[in-house]
Amino acid sequence: QVQLVESGGGLVQAGVSLRLSCAASGRTFSIRDVGWFRQAPGKEREFVATMNWSGGLPHYADSVKGRFTISRDFAKDTVTLQMNSLEAEDTGVYYCAAGVGPKPGSAWYSAAWYDYWGQGTQVTVSS
Repeated sequence: QVQLVESGGGLVQAGVSLRLSCAASGRTFSIRDVGWFRQAPGKEREFVATMNWSGGLPHYADSVKGRFTISRDFAKDTVTLQMNSLEAEDTGVYYCAAGVGPKPGSAWYSAAWYDYWGQGTQVTVSS
């Protein structure tokens, strides 16, 4: 079992920065990949960013590339999503996800790739 808890969401103005955190606990040694997804009202959950739990191979959705950065704090077993130059289109509930064990293929951009999910944190960008 892996538990994930997101924090750091809030209401901000367009153009500013916000940093989300995901605290992992339980069998964290089994994690292979971590990712961030978001879901706006009336829309499907979409991929935002992912990286290998070992600390490399970051990938980003085109809509956030150059503005968002995913990283891991090894000492704290946390994953962060640094979001800069926020836009109104970034509004949504942001979820942290973890995939465990080796898997065939490279579908890390799909929600089905991940085995554990946090409960989400709301991000609202005004203007």
